[in-house]
Amino acid sequence: MSHFQQKLETQHISAFDLITRLKELTGLVYLHDNNHPIIAFLPNRFLVGKSSNIQEFYRENFNHYSQEINPTSILEFSTFDNNLVLRNHTNQGFQGGYIGFFGYDYSANLSVNIKSHPQPSFFLGQYSTFLKFHEHAWYFYSHDENAEEIYQDISHLIHQETNIDVLSLSEKCHPRWSKDQYLNAFNQVQEYIKAGDCYQINLTQEFIAQASGSLLSQAEKLWKLTHAPYSGYLKVDEFELLSCSPELFIEFQHDRQVKTRPIKGTMPRFDDPAADQLSKEKLSQSQKDQAENVMIVDLLRNDLSLYAETGSVQTTKLFEIESFNQVHHMVSEITATLKQDIHPMEMLLSALPGGSITGAPKIRAMQIIEELEEAPRGAYCGSLGYFNFDGTGCWNILIRSIQKYQDQLSMWAGGGITIASDAEAEYQECFDKISAMLDLINTQQKPKN
Repeated sequence: MSHFQQKLETQHISAFDLITRLKELTGLVYLHDNNHPIIAFLPNRFLVGKSSNIQEFYRENFNHYSQEINPTSILEFSTFDNNLVLRNHTNQGFQGGYIGFFGYDYSANLSVNIKSHPQPSFFLGQYSTFLKFHEHAWYFYSHDENAEEIYQDISHLIHQETNIDVLSLSEKCHPRWSKDQYLNAFNQVQEYIKAGDCYQINLTQEFIAQASGSLLSQAEKLWKLTHAPYSGYLKVDEFELLSCSPELFIEFQHDRQVKTRPIKGTMPRFDDPAADQLSKEKLSQSQKDQAENVMIVDLLRNDLSLYAETGSVQTTKLFEIESFNQVHHMVSEITATLKQDIHPMEMLLSALPGGSITGAPKIRAMQIIEELEEAPRGAYCGSLGYFNFDGTGCWNILIRSIQKYQDQLSMWAGGGITIASDAEAEYQECFDKISAMLDLINTQQKPKN
């Protein structure tokens, strides 16, 4: 396979500036990928789902695409072959393959009948051209037959100053529910738990606003605010998805090893070191959060066992506390070995949506969520990530994420409800998780005349 590689001439430029200057390219996507950042664009082909329809497009020339009459399925589209892998300097992160997102609505609808948001429910592109940051520099990689021409076009765009439509809110981003509505939903969850329908429900609430301009304009501020290891950005026509996610869903490693790291349990950060340490210790010792966490560990162990070699599923970390900019989280880790005959994409789609953002048992939890939340989640609680052509890859959980479709902006927050949960504490946890992001977004509200 031909392989073109070139160090970019412009080195002192941020990921945000690069994305901004390439914003008109089809299939533009950015993944921070736990400090292995990539910017991909101009996929050879891509699939996009909207409602129950799937469309497929193929690239005819630089930034022009045509639609296939008969689209392929996601599994047919995702072809894995070690011979296709583009090896670069690092042998880490993205090497060429498939990048995209699967929204909660799409994933949940594979198991239960739920309402879907009118925005795209998934996007999956096949990429052989991308930028990657390593060794303190950005590199251009491609095995496209027109790689050198694409490089020249990209270099031209990168050296051009560009403007971006700044996000503007006509109103503050505010909860769709009143506090009483949240408490009513919380109480209904408690009744379902008492009746034996479920053990845990991830109850979330939506924050909404009407907005114009580009969500991308706020990306750099939000990424600097959160320092999220699995952040990212993706644009599909009138839909933008901006992720500040701290949570890994599944990492597909070499030799068919897989790893998942569920987050369950949250406490706020404080500027005062003593108060911050106390908050961390409180989380570490919380029996309620440990019980909530272990429920999800058990659920994910079960999910992995369906596709794993017998006896390979292991809980390698349990109840570890990890600190992020705004909150402390309780994190566990489960590993397994994927069976030889299992398609990695099949396993990903079957495991979505993640147990940490649904509940236990998962199917009944999703049914209850559909009943109580009263609106589709869209991309929220889905997954954004990639597969290399050899089947390795990394996919996040889309929490701490903002979505914008046409003039509607939306972000969500919530937490796992168990029989031991306190309604006031759970309500406050929603705000603890996104208050900093919410405050920043709300600075974009237009002043009223």
